[in-house]
Amino acid sequence: MKKFGKKILAMCLATTMALGMTACGKDDDKKDDTQAATKATTEASGGGGSSDKLIKVGIINNDPNESGYRTANDKDLQAMFNEANGYDASFAYSLKNDEQIAAAQKFIQDDVDYLLLSAADTAGWDGVLKDAQDAGIKVILFDRTIDADPSLYAASIVSDMDKEGEQAATWLKNQNLSEYNIIHIQGVMGSAAQQGRSGALIQMAKDNGWNIITSQTAEWNAEKAQQIVQSVIDQGTKFNVIYAENDDMAKGAVAALDKAGISHGVGKDVVIMGFDCNKWALEELLAQNWNYDGQCNPFQAKYIDEVIKKLENGETISEKTIIMEEKGFDASTITQQDVDDNGI
Repeated sequence: MKKFGKKILAMCLATTMALGMTACGKDDDKKDDTQAATKATTEASGGGGSSDKLIKVGIINNDPNESGYRTANDKDLQAMFNEANGYDASFAYSLKNDEQIAAAQKFIQDDVDYLLLSAADTAGWDGVLKDAQDAGIKVILFDRTIDADPSLYAASIVSDMDKEGEQAATWLKNQNLSEYNIIHIQGVMGSAAQQGRSGALIQMAKDNGWNIITSQTAEWNAEKAQQIVQSVIDQGTKFNVIYAENDDMAKGAVAALDKAGISHGVGKDVVIMGFDCNKWALEELLAQNWNYDGQCNPFQAKYIDEVIKKLENGETISEKTIIMEEKGFDASTITQQDVDDNGI
């Protein structure tokens, strides 16, 4: 039995007990006993305790230290989902799908009202989402999509990772380089961000005869990205593009170039591409040390809050999937205003 049924039962018992006391008492005590009945009913329905008014949510996210994007995303969620805004929120973090699924199962056992999910991997979620549905818990996806039947979640507030990749790959094609020798640094394999950003580049390379000299995951990590690029440099392999699937990995790649004395940026030896639009990364574009940065909007909390408020009011969610507005920035056209308005 979910909380609503338990509350109704408690209301009935409390009212019956209080009214029974009135029937056994003196006439002069009827007023006091009626007040007692009202108080008991109010407390049983949640009006007497602030904790019952709070909407209970379990939030599953990737590690906030994963990247600047993830730090901003977590900060946005923390600012929204707290007692001041009417929420009793618990947070769980992992870059591993199995650990996230275990956290989801724990939140289901804790009888949360809503399960908010940014999945580490797109696959493997059907079972736990079905369990949540059976328990009367509504699931809202944020940041990333998953491979699951849409009937298993109430709403999805996400970035279009495929579009992000397509915008970046199209921008690269439009540079009309004399040759394309690309170091491709991938994010965590299987994540929606990695799949969307990798898929577009790989398809564009196939269609245009580009040479991807290596595709390796650095798992969003700057140091691992630096090691990948350093290894290519040490091997003496020729390259002129670094396509890194987030800003931190692009920064690590650039560190390897700087160490080797290889120029990068507008009109230089190596084209640098990143994603997420950290403010410091956009400043690198403004200084023309990088060439391109694809936007990934981390500020999803207000949209999730709006969906929850509608569901709490019994409204139908007409737009089940909300796609965040995002664009790409070119070092040759970016302005200080772009940095100020879009940097995270």
